Amino acid sequence: MKKNYYEAKSLDDAKSKALEELNLNEEDVIINIVEEKNSLLKKNVKIEVITINDIINYLKEVINDIMKLMGVEVNLEVRRRDNNISIKLFSNNNAILIGKNGRTISALQLLLRQMVNNQTKNHVSIVLDVENYKEKKMKNIEYLAKKIAREVAKSKVEVKLDSMNSYERRIVHSILSDNKYVYTESVGEEPNRCVVIKPKED
Repeated sequence: MKKNYYEAKSLDDAKSKALEELNLNEEDVIINIVEEKNSLLKKNVKIEVITINDIINYLKEVINDIMKLMGVEVNLEVRRRDNNISIKLFSNNNAILIGKNGRTISALQLLLRQMVNNQTKNHVSIVLDVENYKEKKMKNIEYLAKKIAREVAKSKVEVKLDSMNSYERRIVHSILSDNKYVYTESVGEEPNRCVVIKPKED
């Protein structure tokens, strides 16, 4: 990943120098202090600057390298909002990229996040999807949660859903958080942790 280094007598001066030279705004970069000297004789700050565009280019390279090793042809669509980067993969073999219950795409997303966070020493939000798999899955989870909540409200019998990852469980909790008739609880240990939808007392 490309990194730029700048030095000045203060952090603000170093930042200004970097942003002027790179012709960017502060929200377009990640800045880390590398070295700070503050003695009677010398004041000096050295910073490391990584642009969001360079992070995106790094992600594209890493993804393409992984896809080659997997023998999958892929096209990327990258969108950025502030420090949130979302990447959609369009491939000739979506099933292999998604994996069982989305495990492959989740593992790949985790790997990319860790690689970028290690390089930048910052938390950068990276969301990886294969076409609209996650979007469709989210809608399915929402539909299922509402449907079962109606059944629980009517029957007054709790229902335990299939095991889900933390992101999917959050969707269920969020969807039903304002429901007047049911409430949700997570039970069990990872990776078999699941949501139970329970009736509220009258």
